[in-house]
Amino acid sequence: MLLRRAQYRVCDTPLDIVRSLVLGKTANQRSVLMRAVRDYGEELAPEQKQRMAAATDRLASILRRMSQSECDVETLRGAEGEAASLYFGVFDVLIRSPDAQMRFHGRSRRPPLDPVNALLSFLYTLLTHDCRSAAESVGLDPAVGFLHRDRPGRPSLALDLMEELRPVLADRLALSLVNRRQLRARDFEIRDGGGVWLTEEGRRTVLTAWQERKKEERRHPFLEEMAPLGLVPYLQAQLLARHLRGDLDAYPPWLWK
Repeated sequence: MLLRRAQYRVCDTPLDIVRSLVLGKTANQRSVLMRAVRDYGEELAPEQKQRMAAATDRLASILRRMSQSECDVETLRGAEGEAASLYFGVFDVLIRSPDAQMRFHGRSRRPPLDPVNALLSFLYTLLTHDCRSAAESVGLDPAVGFLHRDRPGRPSLALDLMEELRPVLADRLALSLVNRRQLRARDFEIRDGGGVWLTEEGRRTVLTAWQERKKEERRHPFLEEMAPLGLVPYLQAQLLARHLRGDLDAYPPWLWK
């Protein structure tokens, strides 16, 4: 039987869980930007370096603000949105494709309006599916969320679990596929209504890369053990279940370094 909201030990006070989720996501977004600067910062124009430095500094400030005990859930949601705006505001700097069509001009969804957004949305769908399966595998109801409000038919808890993993598992893979020219403008198509979608060949390329990326191993910062990236959603769901059942004092986010 799935663990329903009435069984959640902290269901009336989800603040600590929401804080962990948004801290993990924002810290991982900042790490993605800092890694990019380390990898090819010398190739960036001065204006781009300034934008990246300003974004990472502001993300650090948001992280400090999120850590303050007086924050409530709505404040944390607002800070998460502010951090996402900053992160995607400089995301185009990370793209090194020679194709003019592969530029990023801000996040767009339902439908995605450019190839990079189409790629991100497809990867987020794959990650959501894995997080939903992970939640169900440890007895959690994937529809009962903390950061994401509950809506009929919406896997709110799966979306919660996905947030801290998006920058590393999805965003970095998207950048790798674009920057290594494994995906080009020809791998996308514009459909009626202006939406942009991956072609069948493009989807095959992404799915193959997704499965390969999930085999890569990283040390889990809380468990202090090596684990494949594909197992991380399940490990995080298990840690959340342990917290909800009272076996852990707090939910430890997965932090990438």
